[in-house]
Amino acid sequence: MSQVTNVIDVDLEVPLSEGWNRLLGMEVSGRHVRVDVDRYFFRYESPSWLLCDWKGVRTNLLDAEETEETSLEQQALDYVREHGRSTDDPADVLRTAEHVYRYLFRDEHLDKHDLRSMGVTERHLRILRETATMMALNRVELDGHISNVSPAWFFPVCAQRVYDLDDAQAGMVDELYHGTFFDESRRAESVRAHAALGGRLVHGCSAVPCMAGGCVVPFGTDIARFRSELDWFKGEWMNRIAVS
Repeated sequence: MSQVTNVIDVDLEVPLSEGWNRLLGMEVSGRHVRVDVDRYFFRYESPSWLLCDWKGVRTNLLDAEETEETSLEQQALDYVREHGRSTDDPADVLRTAEHVYRYLFRDEHLDKHDLRSMGVTERHLRILRETATMMALNRVELDGHISNVSPAWFFPVCAQRVYDLDDAQAGMVDELYHGTFFDESRRAESVRAHAALGGRLVHGCSAVPCMAGGCVVPFGTDIARFRSELDWFKGEWMNRIAVS
């Protein structure tokens, strides 16, 4: 990590919860978020991201239909190849991610029977929106190396600290994120929407309750190396969230 302090300043469209101030290196005041990179990140080796403009994804990809010849994943990959742009502005990443997750974790899903039967509330979806937005600054390289890691990577553990969740509530949020929430229709939404963040959502959890979170990674990433490296470091990083 660089020894030179690097500060991320961004104004989001919707205020983050004040509980984010409990994390080392984060300051939240309403819509304004300030991140001291050297204090907040566990690892910050590659401050560059691949994005597609959300407006274009919303207009041209969110309604795309899978065909016998082309899967949704292939359509998303082709879209990223054609429209992707590199940015070294983390504020740009956070603003894009906010759009993605306000769409994916929108309150209208609460009308679905499966979520109602689980007792999912507006607060649960807000937790998913906010933690996933902050997760977007994490990064995995094509060779599977984990280059950027923040507390938000391990979002169930992070949520415990930020939102005062007990173990059962954190486990529920974890399951919502990587399991129950994404039936086929919502999984398809996720594939399309994550093109805006340059890739696909990959879960770091190998079992429940693993709580190891996940990351948006490029299509074609070496997942075996990714999981191996995560397994090596995750215990230390998760413990640091609890005492940050």
